[in-house]
Amino acid sequence: MTTTRENGSLYTHIENKIATIEFGHPASNSFPSELLERLAKELDKVSENDEVAIVILKSEGERAFCAGASFDELVAIDNLDDGKKFFSGFANVINAMRRCSKLIVGRVQGKTVGGGVGLAAACDYVFATEHASIKLSEFTIGIGPFVIAPAVERKISVSGLAELTLDATNWKNAYWAKEKGLYARVFESISDLDKELEIFSEKLASYNPEALKEMKKALWKGTEHWEDLLIERAVTSGKLVLSDFTKKALAKFKK
Repeated sequence: MTTTRENGSLYTHIENKIATIEFGHPASNSFPSELLERLAKELDKVSENDEVAIVILKSEGERAFCAGASFDELVAIDNLDDGKKFFSGFANVINAMRRCSKLIVGRVQGKTVGGGVGLAAACDYVFATEHASIKLSEFTIGIGPFVIAPAVERKISVSGLAELTLDATNWKNAYWAKEKGLYARVFESISDLDKELEIFSEKLASYNPEALKEMKKALWKGTEHWEDLLIERAVTSGKLVLSDFTKKALAKFKK
């Protein structure tokens, strides 16, 4: 079942020390600002929950994992404050994932674009299907993946980020993403993925919670400045989205 709610849906299910956070939106699981805000708050909440050892982040349905930020909201931006606020949505989610005291396992069942690639990159371990191609198409509308770039670069290096960003019209397949380090494991089908994800997450949740927390800290060492950096990047994107180039490009897309 996929949601039909205009602002999307967000559900958390906790069982056997595993918190599964599932998001959904009728437009290919894209994120309006309200849904990003809810996700950031939910991540902060599970971070503090002693009944949770690990987190699984997934999206609804069997098609796209995440189509990035809301296109309708992007088109509606007409001043710098609104631009900064809009692009801060993914900045806040990535920072919530980074500072979450629990390891986050991503389940990427299908194509992912823009901010969705950032979400996958901010997970600590990712299971994907071979349908989980990725694309950073921001250049085509006159902006760039500035907010998510630190998270993507951390996983796939500067050369991988450049390859993905500069080739803005083409998809990279799931095996490319695995080779670069974005995905840990790739499966032929969603059912195969889910079987292995269940085994993996149950094992992980059975380990010493203190060791898991310390490992999370170790993995993210040196990213403390992201709290400011990602908001600075949101301002950069907010300025670019107001440019004539972007306004014209968005008008074409809207048609």
